Amino acid sequence: MTHDKNITMKRFGMTWYRHSRTGMQRLTRRLIFALAVAGIVVLQTLPAAAELVIDITRGNVDPFPIAITTFLGATSKGTQIGKDISAVLSADLEHSGLFRPIPHKAFIQTGASLAVRPRFGDWRIINAQALVQGRVEVQGNGKLRVEFRLWDVFAEQQMAGQAFSTKVKNWRRVAHITADAIYKRMTGEDGYFDTRLVYVSESGLPTNRIKRLAIMDQDAANHRFLTDGKYRVLTPRFSPTAQEITYLSFIGGRRSKPRVYIFNLDTGRQEILGDFPGMTYAPRFSPDGDKVVMSMAKGGNSEIYVMNLGTRTVQRLTNNPGIDTSPSYSPDSKRIVFNSDRGGKTQIYVMDADGDNIRRISRGKGRYSTPVWSPRGDYIAFTKQHSKEFFIGVMYPDGTGERQLARGWMIEGPTWAPNGRVLSFYKQGKHDKKGRGGESRLHMIDLTGDNEREIVTPLDGSDPAWSPLLP
Repeated sequence: MTHDKNITMKRFGMTWYRHSRTGMQRLTRRLIFALAVAGIVVLQTLPAAAELVIDITRGNVDPFPIAITTFLGATSKGTQIGKDISAVLSADLEHSGLFRPIPHKAFIQTGASLAVRPRFGDWRIINAQALVQGRVEVQGNGKLRVEFRLWDVFAEQQMAGQAFSTKVKNWRRVAHITADAIYKRMTGEDGYFDTRLVYVSESGLPTNRIKRLAIMDQDAANHRFLTDGKYRVLTPRFSPTAQEITYLSFIGGRRSKPRVYIFNLDTGRQEILGDFPGMTYAPRFSPDGDKVVMSMAKGGNSEIYVMNLGTRTVQRLTNNPGIDTSPSYSPDSKRIVFNSDRGGKTQIYVMDADGDNIRRISRGKGRYSTPVWSPRGDYIAFTKQHSKEFFIGVMYPDGTGERQLARGWMIEGPTWAPNGRVLSFYKQGKHDKKGRGGESRLHMIDLTGDNEREIVTPLDGSDPAWSPLLP
């Protein structure tokens, strides 16, 4: 479905306490803007008073128990949409690892009585710390009106609330945006549920893989293929607007030079970024979307270049006999991280955005590759190979604080969720001499190294890239 616009291994635990409403006010402004662009009209911000939040930087505590009721509907269609919204909302929050939705069979208060004020004593009995309730109305003009409220059960006060109107087909986005609102209100950090993943879908034998671009919501819903598999594709990356993807393709056949292309998700149009004399690969947008940084190979030597998308002018940033590749901008666009074997083994380097002040930051054993800067600017994620194993890890931008989050026989390609707290990557298993096995699967994991889970896709998957929050 197209997007409708109308580190030791220590867990960051959770403490529950109360703080100001400033975060919710900032969230409300973002929601109003985002929903308006998407054709989802914010009708009302319902008053909030209570200040219960999850502090995800303190001691280790079990996931936060939250009761998410079925959103009530006045008609059979509204009732079904209410059930669907509640299910998606519950799955989003549970998959974050920070929330534990309480099973509906434990609920004491149910049905129409939830349309009035909750009976908080009933929810305290089942140890619900917070309560989500909502209503759905399918209107005569084909619009959908959805309302939700988030309650602090022990304080018996409303923490957040929103009411908005949109097209009926947008119900799933409403669920994700509601999950983002609750996540933000409870943690003080932005959510990541109203996002998408683009990745390389793979099928066929290892000696003859068919690779297609595919895109889906972060929860694997609304899956579709963007290319037909006639030509091999690699390294897709989102633009900051989430409406364009840059990627590498061998359009013209296996013997053709790989080129960097841009795919417009609104129009389906593909265009070549430039006809360069050498092989181009590993493209990535700058945070403002005005430039693409990439590697270009000439005469067996790979260097990093940046292209201005407005003028199509190209600037060379590195000049070294080693192989320089996998560039990624810092969120403020002032620095670029990349990997290079200029010192022998492949290591991670950081330079200023104009190519000056290059310095190595990785110091551990093994080979480092595919570095990518966190959207928050506080970490750099990477792939590491050491002692016949692969790892996904993170380090601070100065190279300190290195720690591994996941490991496997073949594991690589980290990409950040837009809130900088969750990573996606892919794992590949071993295959036998006849080419059997060797499945490649997408995974998610949080920044602590906990809560790893597989993202189920129709076929094998590799090289995921996470979108920003959708406009």
